[in-house]
Amino acid sequence: MDGSIARPRPMLALFVRLLAAGALATMGMLVKLAGTRGAHLMELIFWRQLLTVILLGGGLALTGRLALLRTRRLPAHARRAAAGLFGMIFTYGAVLLLPLAEATTLGFTAPVFATLLAIVLLRERIGPYRWSAVVIGFAGVIVVMQPFGGLDAGVTWAGIAVGLVAPFMVALISFQIQDLNTTENPWSIVFWFAALTTPAAALALPFVWAAHDPLTWGLILAMGLVGAAAQMLLTTSLRFGSAAVILLMDYTALLWASFYGFYVFDRAAPASLWLGAPLIIGAGLLIAWRERQLARSRVHSGE
Repeated sequence: MDGSIARPRPMLALFVRLLAAGALATMGMLVKLAGTRGAHLMELIFWRQLLTVILLGGGLALTGRLALLRTRRLPAHARRAAAGLFGMIFTYGAVLLLPLAEATTLGFTAPVFATLLAIVLLRERIGPYRWSAVVIGFAGVIVVMQPFGGLDAGVTWAGIAVGLVAPFMVALISFQIQDLNTTENPWSIVFWFAALTTPAAALALPFVWAAHDPLTWGLILAMGLVGAAAQMLLTTSLRFGSAAVILLMDYTALLWASFYGFYVFDRAAPASLWLGAPLIIGAGLLIAWRERQLARSRVHSGE
């Protein structure tokens, strides 16, 4: 069987996506913990990507499936890698600058940004459902961050800005991956992203490299391993189920982030987060529902 083809298995997809959400939240916790111990953002990105190359490339080599990495679209992979590296800087930056729960919640605005980008990039006409989702999503951001009533401890304007650019980049990259998925194997997309960004991140190492104690190196190694596992779980979940179906599992990351925030960083999520997060999550679900309705109508109309 071609590695890019799999029989739909919705329950398996939901379970794998649930694991992926937990892995991503755990990676965020390890990024933040390593950052508090002096690890630089670019160091973390370098090791995260290098370990993905080693694990994924090695795994495919051991199973005799290196042919899955063949590509005729290296320029497209390079464009995705450039945007992805930029996105990782902001995603990791949000985790370092904001409390975990707030950074995670802002990440849920990616579907809202995807809707806005569809207007600009694809010239899509957005109806009242998706415009309502955009308004609801950003209303949720205002409720969570309370910008007019004084920011909570640990929340800064710089952190909010970085935390909103991160999901914007996720949304932008989703269009690139959607295009690559028309011709490329999922493992190829993951591998070339890591392989092309590792040397780029390495260029920064002479300027940010620092000595670390064994515990910090352990955190960096764990972060890389968990991040690689999360990437593979995300890819696998999309092989067995559609993004619209498994989206709900992504929101469980907030529970993990809140747990880690309290037990690892001794910070309970504020009440405003539990009021605003449902608005942001609801906006994402409304967009997913509407996209599914539109897809069904196109099938029924024979488009």
